[in-house]
Amino acid sequence: MTAFARESENTEQGVLTVELRSVNHRYLDLSLKMPETLRALEPKVRELAGARVARGKLDCMFRIQSHPGRAAELKVNNQQLQQLLAATVQITDKFETRQPSPLEILQFPGICDAPEQSEEALQKTALGLFSQALKTLADNRKREGEKLADMILSRLDQLEEVVANTRGIVPALKQQQRDRLLARLADLTVDADPGRLEQELVYLAQKSDVDEELDRLNAHVEEVRRALKKGGPCGRRLDFLMQELNREANTLSSKSISSNTTQDAVELKVLIEQMREQIQNIE
Repeated sequence: MTAFARESENTEQGVLTVELRSVNHRYLDLSLKMPETLRALEPKVRELAGARVARGKLDCMFRIQSHPGRAAELKVNNQQLQQLLAATVQITDKFETRQPSPLEILQFPGICDAPEQSEEALQKTALGLFSQALKTLADNRKREGEKLADMILSRLDQLEEVVANTRGIVPALKQQQRDRLLARLADLTVDADPGRLEQELVYLAQKSDVDEELDRLNAHVEEVRRALKKGGPCGRRLDFLMQELNREANTLSSKSISSNTTQDAVELKVLIEQMREQIQNIE
């Protein structure tokens, strides 16, 4: 399901931002981008994501942007500096070399220290932001899911109307089929075996009987409604139910005995396909 979330917070290291983007996917596919200072969080991040998102392609990015114009305070280690200066005096006196420049001295390891910044605090903040972004993402997905559910329920209502219409016209169509066959036999001026004729009429009626398919269509519609009402991840179950609905619509089409029932079968398949496309967006 498509959704987006972003959370930011100021830290000692800079502005920490977490961005989440989700798109449709059959299973959960989590892609992470994070700086090395946060790499240790990857197992926990995957655990949290798996607990909140059942399926979808989820792109997650952690970004730290340094504070503009804010330079880290430098501190000179005076003890280390005195030892270094004493050593340079000995070397320059012995080898008659030039004195090192102040910049070269500052670049010597241990002379100039920047204040240590807590990676633990940064990681704690990052996890908090990620959890909040997950909640925002879930809320966005829920709102979108409710809109999709309304659309699917509307299509289910239309589907039930088509099924009811088909059920209503089938008896008359069967009678027309029977009358048409008897009229053709009467035109042939031959004596037909009444027993054999009755068998053929029964076979014809059975071949065109669609009550079972209509009953199963209604049963699947109720199951779709039940899955939507129950809530929680239901996308895979709805996928399966769409396949079952389509199977019954295809059977109804193959048993069609008039243009009316053929048109109804086509309308059923159109509605089912519209639902199936949107169900791909449901977790």
